[in-house]
Amino acid sequence: MFAGADEYGVDLTIDDADVERLLAVTPDDADAPAALSFSRNVFIPLTTACRYTCTYCTYYDVPGEATLMSLDEVRETVRTGADAGCTEALFTFGDAPDERYTEVHRQLDEWGYDDILDYLAAACEVALDEGLLPHSNPGDLTREEFADLAPLNASMGVMLETTADVAAHSGNRRKTPGQRLNTIRAAGEVGVPFTTGILVGIGETWRDRAESLLAIRALHERYGHVQEVIVQNVVPNERSDYERPSLDTMRRVVAMARVALPEEVSVQVPPNLSAAADLVPCGVDDLGGVSPVTDDYVNPDYEWPALRELADIADEAGVPLRERLPVYERFLPDGDSVRDRDEKPDGAHGAERDREWLREPITDRLSADDVHGRRFRNVAHGDGPLSIPR
Repeated sequence: MFAGADEYGVDLTIDDADVERLLAVTPDDADAPAALSFSRNVFIPLTTACRYTCTYCTYYDVPGEATLMSLDEVRETVRTGADAGCTEALFTFGDAPDERYTEVHRQLDEWGYDDILDYLAAACEVALDEGLLPHSNPGDLTREEFADLAPLNASMGVMLETTADVAAHSGNRRKTPGQRLNTIRAAGEVGVPFTTGILVGIGETWRDRAESLLAIRALHERYGHVQEVIVQNVVPNERSDYERPSLDTMRRVVAMARVALPEEVSVQVPPNLSAAADLVPCGVDDLGGVSPVTDDYVNPDYEWPALRELADIADEAGVPLRERLPVYERFLPDGDSVRDRDEKPDGAHGAERDREWLREPITDRLSADDVHGRRFRNVAHGDGPLSIPR
């Protein structure tokens, strides 16, 4: 059904009746949230090399210009973030830099690493040592690559963007929906708490948007691993003349996402790219990762809002604002080390509670008897260290 799906053996059937029902959704059909959440992170662009050349993206650099952060730079950044009260180290980079980035590969070889994923594992260990929980977005991965990285990550993610075969993904190294769906499936098979999302305004139709959301729902229903779905509008930048979607468009797409997805899956909009206050009533319950110390390197022209601005969004919606960890509460292990034994998250998927989602390096970090472990547990209990002045 979707381009590239056969190549990866992705078997997804989207019911036409479900698509039609979703296309009929309006903002009035979605429930407003009971609360808003966000995480405090540091954004770590491990490398700006990428195999793809998507026409809306300013993140990647061409061969000869791509950079690679040293582990000393990673350590300095995550240490600053931990000192600022953050909980998440957001590692991001372009998909599988290939042989055309010879300087990146030369540097990795000189430092003693087989490839960028081997290096990412080392960077995650640095983050854990310095008191942050890694959340990695390394692009398309296989099941085996997820299995290698999962023990060092509290959660991971990749944007589906769209199940449509759009011109925005054109080029010699074309991104296909089948690759992305295979990655989301592989994360579910391995058992990785996962973030994905759709990108609005890159040439997809309304039917494409509905099918994309239903594809995410179908994979979550198989594996129970999707913790949040980002509804992100494309923004103008130096490489792109895509028009920013209208507020009415975004309100409708957000409502479609809220109606399409199970209650336990959060709907997120980036507050530096969207009119978040106008979208919350349509079903947004999360404002994503916001950094007090680093830029949004994917969208550098759009600054993160301050914590006070997030509080204003919540105030306007008439709901409380809560800090969260990069891994959602329902994926945390039961036990006093993280949360009370008789405490069960609302709307939790039964399979999520029964499965061990987090591996020992992460659970050890969460339960550590140090300032970082205590900070994580406070955030998990809804008592984060960052106060919001009133």
